[in-house]
Amino acid sequence: MANQPRLVLLTGAAGRIGSCLRELLPAYGYRLRCFDRLPVPGDPDAITADLRDAGALAAAMDGVDAVVHMAGIPGEAPFADILAANIDGTYRLYDAARAAGVRRIVNASSNHAVGFTERPADGAVVPVDTPQRPDTYYGLSKCFGENLASLYADRHGMETVSLRIGSFTAEPRTIRALATWLSPGDCARLVHAALTGPVTGHTVAFGISANTRAWWDLSTARALGYQPQDDAEEFAQELIAKLGELAADDPDYRYLGGGFTR
Repeated sequence: MANQPRLVLLTGAAGRIGSCLRELLPAYGYRLRCFDRLPVPGDPDAITADLRDAGALAAAMDGVDAVVHMAGIPGEAPFADILAANIDGTYRLYDAARAAGVRRIVNASSNHAVGFTERPADGAVVPVDTPQRPDTYYGLSKCFGENLASLYADRHGMETVSLRIGSFTAEPRTIRALATWLSPGDCARLVHAALTGPVTGHTVAFGISANTRAWWDLSTARALGYQPQDDAEEFAQELIAKLGELAADDPDYRYLGGGFTR
């Protein structure tokens, strides 16, 4: 594709999703520059630094066409830790990209930005424009990331996509995940679409596979060109036989944030 970025900075490259993208994104034609505060296995050229290291971050942005921002604490933690890694770190990432003239950022958000949203009684999918209702400090940090992305889009003209990633695992492990699963292959497809699809300003997209029991609206993801290939339903019979169905008053069933709302 003519508008496909050539060199992509991948933050959080040593993490679970980062490791998946390191393996799968190059097949879409990308060269990756990896960045993580931990060493990235098998990549001697990766930048090992904290996002608050201004010099390292500026060097990482040199010559980059786009950024995929996966760095940060991937779950609940004390507020001081979330503030440093997820809030301050994301601000520094966006501002370094702005200073370097990087046009597009794909930002890892989460369903926990809307975690206290209850599922509709009629079973309809939840729209992307549902108001933010974070379920944790972690979810709050994802709200910040989405709002920061909106600010940098409006003020600085950056193209930015916030992906509300669901249950990223090799296979769904819970009954809830039959609705919220994002497979590794679909994760790479989604990020590729977010890097190359049509974006004006800030776009929010839910990140799940083509699940038969999906809770979330994929319209904005599909508008980017996302074509999910996997469906958690192939695991449903085995999981239900093992774990049983969820009760309607179980937080894993009732709220978009599931157990994070307990």
